[in-house]
Amino acid sequence: MIKVQHLTKFIGVDKVAILHDINMDIFNGEMIALVGPSGSGKTTLLRCLAVRDKWDQGNLIVDGVSVVDTGIIGKSRIKRERAYLEQNPQLNLRRTALKNVLIGQSSQTPWWRMLTGMVRSDDYMGAMDVIESVGLLEKAHSKSDQLSGGERQRIAIARALVHGAKVILADEPVIGLDPKSAESVLSHLQKLCEEDKVTIIAVLPLELAERYASRMIGLSGGKVVFDVQGRRLTVREKNML
Repeated sequence: MIKVQHLTKFIGVDKVAILHDINMDIFNGEMIALVGPSGSGKTTLLRCLAVRDKWDQGNLIVDGVSVVDTGIIGKSRIKRERAYLEQNPQLNLRRTALKNVLIGQSSQTPWWRMLTGMVRSDDYMGAMDVIESVGLLEKAHSKSDQLSGGERQRIAIARALVHGAKVILADEPVIGLDPKSAESVLSHLQKLCEEDKVTIIAVLPLELAERYASRMIGLSGGKVVFDVQGRRLTVREKNML
């Protein structure tokens, strides 16, 4: 479980709060959508939850461990259990899609595999299964620089799944995808939450959040304006964003 306590972050010399007194409990297996207008603090909150950005006040408690009080080793362990997916995924463009999935990020992969690129046959088959699930089996052996932006995002999602992330934090993971591909990716993530109790926290468009999320958190002006179970929002709730 992740417990967010009074999380606040300022920007600029005037100390404007981009996040203000955020409080929430996040449980295993939830698929949480962060929704809100541009500039509402969604990406900043996501990066703080991923322990990629610092904050000025408050704390995160991860499985009973205080992120503020833990040392470098503790923070590294927490980061290893999280996969952060950016709008423009960081892939090695000289490697194939399959190799990017297998080798993964340096924080998730043994040093010898990073150096040699060696993989076991069962790892290979598992990676191919996940690549197929995101609809890119025919692109598995294509160099990543030949993939479209949407295809690279799906390979980044596949990489997170293969490397066993307990929490996946995704900043608009289906941006640039056609509707069918977006539905395929979100359905797979939804299934991952339900069956494997992986926690997904994603910035999503409102219409997709209403369809796929088990919980929706609305942000406006750096504040949480609603926190509801996944469903169609009321007109009043939409007007709060």
